[in-house]
Amino acid sequence: MLYLVGLGLGDATDITVKGLQAVKRCSRVYLEAYTSILTVGKEALEEFYGKQLILADRDLVEQGADEILKDADVTDVAFLVVGDPFGATTHSDLVLRAVNSGIPYKVVHNASIMNAVGCCGLQVSSCLRWNIKVKEQSIENMMRGKKIYEPPRFMTVSQAADQLIQIIHRRREEGAELGVTEDTVCIGLARLGSDEQKICVGTLRQLVSCDLGGPLHSLVVTGQLHPLEVDMLRINAEPTALDHLSMIDSSTYSS
Repeated sequence: MLYLVGLGLGDATDITVKGLQAVKRCSRVYLEAYTSILTVGKEALEEFYGKQLILADRDLVEQGADEILKDADVTDVAFLVVGDPFGATTHSDLVLRAVNSGIPYKVVHNASIMNAVGCCGLQVSSCLRWNIKVKEQSIENMMRGKKIYEPPRFMTVSQAADQLIQIIHRRREEGAELGVTEDTVCIGLARLGSDEQKICVGTLRQLVSCDLGGPLHSLVVTGQLHPLEVDMLRINAEPTALDHLSMIDSSTYSS
């Protein structure tokens, strides 16, 4: 059996009881190590799970899936994913490979950024983005066939906000009608699910200068807001962002 086990967002203890039971009975346990990260290291996970973990980087998952699936038809193998197992299309590919090889699989779901983002006060229907660059090669090294990788990079809320504003400026110069501007209320989130999580509400312009610390970061761009969402956002809003929230006409929404 191949088990795809979600680890949640915080630390080693966020794994579900069902997920931990699956891990303990597996002969091999892989830790997917490039689409997301936890706030604790591999050693802390191994101590809590009571299992040695095999780091599964991009090359192994995308090019060496057969190694992960080896003997999974006669023994139990676990593939651990931060958040929920289906947070990346790569994991769907692994399931399809298992099915094509006649290997049964089970999925143990867990919390992910896509539902935990509700802690910022929004009903989960907004746009969310983050960007992770792990084990990436420069174009020069790719052309030369060298297995040399760039240092890991994690996009910050500040960088994402700045890039969006650049797009807004360009679209405005082109005469386009804009649905998002520098004054659109947005939410920056960092390390969601951990004890060090941070939430900052402000205009897109304000978030360019915000510093939320280490990875992982997410940026939510709001659309039409319900009055309850507005009230929740005020809890974490920057002072000047409160002015923009106050201008939202709650009477246009039904209860």
